[in-house]
Amino acid sequence: MTQTDTLTQYNDFKTIALDRRSVRKFTEQAVTVEDIRELIDCARYAPSDTNSQTWEFIAVMNRDKIKEIEQLTWDQLHKRAAEAETRGLAREAKLLVKSFGPYATAFSNAPVLIVCLATPYQSKFRERIFDPIALVDDAVWAEEGIKSSCLAAQNLMLAAHARGLATCPMTGPVLLAQEQMREVLDIPSDRQINMVIALGHPSERPARLSRKEIDDILRIVE
Repeated sequence: MTQTDTLTQYNDFKTIALDRRSVRKFTEQAVTVEDIRELIDCARYAPSDTNSQTWEFIAVMNRDKIKEIEQLTWDQLHKRAAEAETRGLAREAKLLVKSFGPYATAFSNAPVLIVCLATPYQSKFRERIFDPIALVDDAVWAEEGIKSSCLAAQNLMLAAHARGLATCPMTGPVLLAQEQMREVLDIPSDRQINMVIALGHPSERPARLSRKEIDDILRIVE
C-alpha cells in the first residue's frame, strides 16, 4: 500500500468517525437480518483483553417487544420518581420524568434495538496466575468484560454509519429496568447488560456537537 493509499484510507475512516451521530429518529424502512449480521461481524473484530471476546448481542427486531422495554423503563422511572417525592425531592422527581424520561427511552421508534452484553471474563492469566494470588477483587474482572464489550459496541456503531444506518447508544433502560429486561429477553444472570443501541435508517441528521480541544485532553510524555 502506497503512502497515498494509506492517507486516503485514513481520511475515509476519519470522515466516518467524525460524521457519525447519535440519532433518535428513524424512518419506517426496515433493517435486514443481513444488515445486523454485517454489523456484528465488524463488532466481533474489536480488540479484547487476551482475546477473551467478552461480548454478546441481542438484536430485538420485534416492535412490540421494543415497546414493552420502553414501557418497563417508564414504569421504573415513575417508581423512582415517586420514591424521590416521598423523600421530599419533588423537584428532582419532576425533572427525572420530564427531562431524563424521553432521553432514556429515545429508542422507542427504532426498528431494531441492540442489547449489548458483557460475558464473564476468563483468561489463562486469570486462571493460572491472577485468581490464585488474589491479584484484584472480582469486581475488577466484571469491569474487564464491560471494557471489551464497549470496544465492540463502538465498532458496531461506526460500521452502521458506514453502511448508511444510524445508531444511538443508551444506558437509561439498563439503569432503570435491568432486571425487567432480563426477564423479558431471558438474559442469564452471569451476563452484564452494558447498554442498548437503537438502530435504523435515520430520518434526521443532528448537528455536530462541540468537542474539547485536543490540547485540553492530551498530555504527551517525551
